[in-house]
Amino acid sequence: MRRRVIIMGAGGRDFHNFNVFFRDNENYEVIAFTAAQIPNIAGRIYPPELAGRLYPNGIPIFPEEKLPELIEKYQVDEVVLAYSDLLFDDVMNKASLILSKGATFKILGPKDTMLKSEKPVIAVCAVRTGAGKSTTTRYVVRVLRKRGLIVGVVRHPMPYGDLSKQIVQKFTCYEDLDRYECTIEEREEYEPLISMGVPVYAGVDYEKILKLVEKENDIIIWDGGNNDFPFFKPDLMITVADPTRPGHEVYSYPGQVNVRLADIILINKVNIASEENVEKVVYNVRKLNPKAIILKASSVIKVDNPGLIEGKRVLIIEDGPSVTHGHLGYGAGYRAALKYGASEIVDPRPYAVGSIKTAYSQYPHLSKVLPALGYGYNQIKELEEVVNKIDCDVIVLGTPTDLRRIIRINKPVVRVYYELEFSEKPDLEDLIVEKLKSLNVL
Repeated sequence: MRRRVIIMGAGGRDFHNFNVFFRDNENYEVIAFTAAQIPNIAGRIYPPELAGRLYPNGIPIFPEEKLPELIEKYQVDEVVLAYSDLLFDDVMNKASLILSKGATFKILGPKDTMLKSEKPVIAVCAVRTGAGKSTTTRYVVRVLRKRGLIVGVVRHPMPYGDLSKQIVQKFTCYEDLDRYECTIEEREEYEPLISMGVPVYAGVDYEKILKLVEKENDIIIWDGGNNDFPFFKPDLMITVADPTRPGHEVYSYPGQVNVRLADIILINKVNIASEENVEKVVYNVRKLNPKAIILKASSVIKVDNPGLIEGKRVLIIEDGPSVTHGHLGYGAGYRAALKYGASEIVDPRPYAVGSIKTAYSQYPHLSKVLPALGYGYNQIKELEEVVNKIDCDVIVLGTPTDLRRIIRINKPVVRVYYELEFSEKPDLEDLIVEKLKSLNVL
């Protein structure tokens, strides 16, 4: 008898775990995927061309709310948790529900899910969404390219559209974002790297993606999503911790896994966090991983037109995942508005409609920022409606994507940029160079 399995996911690791562990495994029958965190990803089918010979009709994807019903209806033996950015309470609440229905609760680990590359891999992961992975990835790219290496960045998956068209994706220009019908979340991750001239690889089948990126590059950067651990086995693993949310390095899943796996733990945002919170994070990560090298970095904010902010009533738009399921609440846009003298930060909640309004109910910690939610055409149009009817003087874009490429905006826009800076030696560049020399890459 094949053991009946449901994979709990959010349109990313769930598909990877299936591909590398379950797809051709005749000991298991995957009944369904469930979907959480991201709207509009349930109701699809994981297509036959990805599902393999054991699943000629593909595999259905249901909302996670249906999980208890599915366990009972299909007499499910095991439920596999395969998504990230959860707190420990969330994980054990889900486990308890599953166990109460008679099924086994399971999490697949690195040994069963990490792929080994022929090329060196540097992984950039984090304790929570919004800790500063993207700035760290860009920093690593600059270090490697300065040494003449051809660099490819592989991004944690975000396949929220037609899965059969997203098996392997390569992004080298803005037109690729339109061609693959990218969501705003995808654009937030890809645009800054594209603007640097760095190819970004993503999709659904990471064994195929790995073959392509190995063929075209000297070295690979794994750019982690949320706080998930890598799909590729790293030669050097950097985990970014966030002292504006002290304690999450201990109580977030799989953020704590990343702390324990790290060769380097980079405590970011020390310029905006209290010294007490920075030291709390140092204590926590050192206790979890005494062998890791701990670095401290600042996240330095700049804007393209500071004069537009001073004395003005501003609407702040932040990147969606960080301020919603990442529980950050606000980000670089909010800090920029304060730094450059906004007279008022306008509360967007009274203007919210549709799924944007639902997000404020779902994430009550959100107050005076608008999350850049755009998972599909309808939500993008709702975001445009909200942005344009809000009574303000200026819009401050804390999201890394230039929303003007996607929606019509009827007010002046100020874009926010942020980069890593180190004030002590050795810094991250020194450690990367040392590692590359040990791998005979330099």
